[in-house]
Amino acid sequence: MAAAGTGALVFSSPFSPVRLRRRETSWRPIPLSAVSSTATPNTIKTTTTSRENGRPRSGKTGTEEAERRVIDYSNPEPEPEPRKRLKDFFQEWHELIRSDGGGPPRWFSPLECGSRDPNSPLLLFLPGIDGTGLGLITHHHKLGKIFDMWCLHIPLKDRTSYMGLLKLVEETVRSANYTSPNRPIYLVGESLGGCIALDVAARNPDIDLVLILANPATSFSRSQLPPLIPLLEVMPDHLLPVVKHTLTSLIGEPLRLAVDNLVKGLPLPQTDGQFSEDIVALPTYLSVLTDVLPRETLLWKLHMLKSASASCNSHLHAVKAQSLILCSGRDQLLPSREEGQRLYKALPKCEIRRFEESGHFLFLDDNIDLVTVLKGASFYRRGKYFDYVSDFIPPTPSEFRKILEPIRILFLSTSPVMFSTLEDGKVVRGLAGMPSEGPVLLVGYHMLLGSELYPLISQILIERNILVRGLAHPFAFMRLKDGRLPELSTFDSYRIMGAVPVSGPNFYKLLSAKSHILLYPGGMREALHRKGEEYKLCWPEQSEFVRMAARFGAKIVPFGAIGEDDIAQVVFDYDDLMKIPYFRSEIEKLTAEGVKLRTDATGEVANQDVHLPGILPKVPGRFYYYFGKPIETEGRKQELRDREKCHELYLQVKSEVQKCLAYLKEKREKDPYRNILPRLLYQAQHGFTSEVPSFEP
Repeated sequence: MAAAGTGALVFSSPFSPVRLRRRETSWRPIPLSAVSSTATPNTIKTTTTSRENGRPRSGKTGTEEAERRVIDYSNPEPEPEPRKRLKDFFQEWHELIRSDGGGPPRWFSPLECGSRDPNSPLLLFLPGIDGTGLGLITHHHKLGKIFDMWCLHIPLKDRTSYMGLLKLVEETVRSANYTSPNRPIYLVGESLGGCIALDVAARNPDIDLVLILANPATSFSRSQLPPLIPLLEVMPDHLLPVVKHTLTSLIGEPLRLAVDNLVKGLPLPQTDGQFSEDIVALPTYLSVLTDVLPRETLLWKLHMLKSASASCNSHLHAVKAQSLILCSGRDQLLPSREEGQRLYKALPKCEIRRFEESGHFLFLDDNIDLVTVLKGASFYRRGKYFDYVSDFIPPTPSEFRKILEPIRILFLSTSPVMFSTLEDGKVVRGLAGMPSEGPVLLVGYHMLLGSELYPLISQILIERNILVRGLAHPFAFMRLKDGRLPELSTFDSYRIMGAVPVSGPNFYKLLSAKSHILLYPGGMREALHRKGEEYKLCWPEQSEFVRMAARFGAKIVPFGAIGEDDIAQVVFDYDDLMKIPYFRSEIEKLTAEGVKLRTDATGEVANQDVHLPGILPKVPGRFYYYFGKPIETEGRKQELRDREKCHELYLQVKSEVQKCLAYLKEKREKDPYRNILPRLLYQAQHGFTSEVPSFEP
């Protein structure tokens, strides 16, 4: 770290330590022995389970080990998260290049990454051809909370070969794995760095690596860059600017990002100042680019890309690591969209996320948040295996609001209203009757197409600051094969909000973590019900959750949700579709792509075929939710081991849900604002953020 008053910065290297001079130090050195760290973490509202051999220890939860900081989700306009911008990238790149005294490649760690969970995995950032290691600068603050983050810096005048860089990264990976063999090592590579990451993975198949590849240069041979190599070798100096002009995508991309960020995403007053700063910093960036791209440097980097692409493509078959491909739709340097699809098919444990409006510099796009991407793809883990409970990181208020934006029309058109039951049995508007301390199991009716989900989870989070973990169908998390089902990225928002694939082990872990859990015993059969089955409970004959809930003394809260019959009507259901050979064949193909549930069950509840019923929309009515009085299971563990007693409680819960539905159907007839027109008139008079009245409970 910089010595007081000197501004010196020491980087670590497997070869020799080197000092760089800077006016302000925003980086810290990485000692060779510091592969693992015990820095004190920021406390976040999450469940962190202690581990042995990379797996959670049974019976231990994060509430016993980590202090919690409450996150406030009620603010409709949360403060923006600390994040550097293009201006900072330009300035720090300029300083780093100007003050670069040469030397071999080495690692540095940004100072804003200094506070994290002690169990955080190591993240190695492998830069593109710029080599500065600053490509993740806008993500440092968030990444530093969950990773031990190292960035590779390749000095401008360094001429280390591709194999030399590969060996440097490989030595670091092996050293880190030796120190912490039960933690994964993340290799985040863009462009050239993506090739290095793939080669390291191919050479080390027994090390637990997670590859995050942003527009990797594996497609170099199919890009417009190879013809520049012979051209640069023979071109006179006075014509060199012509070649640089052909690289306008390099120069223009950050400016385009700044313009795009002005047009979308941020409130105008805030954006104006940030946009101005980015534009003012652009000349600095251009001057640095002139230094970065002299003929010799440019030729060296192009040859490096050629070697890297050829090497990793020849070893692609040996890559066994878990991989996430991030590809841009507007990459002007590389055919990244097509290359992403090729790698997705070639790599064995691979997922892909597409960003159609982004260019080559994906990580500099203000609309891209790498931590959010990792959370949505379920790619953040601290041990050998991903755990939906212990590895879960709650959404930030900004992430929550971003998820709500596309579905805000649902809230405006249905004006959800919620009622709950206090301990004395009194029904009140709002969620005051919702138990604060878990474990709590919310059990209820699944409306058509699951249309009640977002209002339910969102309102509980806003009003009570409780994040409900929903047990969802596995097809939102995994596929047996690719086909006609929506891409997994379609369900990223579910995972960010805490959804978990329904299974006995996951249910057990959520209960042991004292979570608030959302369970629909009717599952897909209820959400894709037949004509005339509105508000019919399609539950299994046998109890599936009571005994487990009693084991942890969970409170069971029965609830009803109605309003689907006021927004749509099923006109073509599963039975109708199965009578038509074409649709029957399509349903069979769709169902074969996903994991099946209740394979040992009989009757119609076992029929979980994936299909989409034909529905006729209606003028929107209103959604109503009613949470009944919590049913205590504390102290009944021994009693409910008896199968008959357990089944009696199961039937009691089912009966309470039916009563909640009946209560709402009766009461909504007295709501003068059930239809959308009176609600719109009321909000026009009182403001569209005002709470619309409803019936008296």
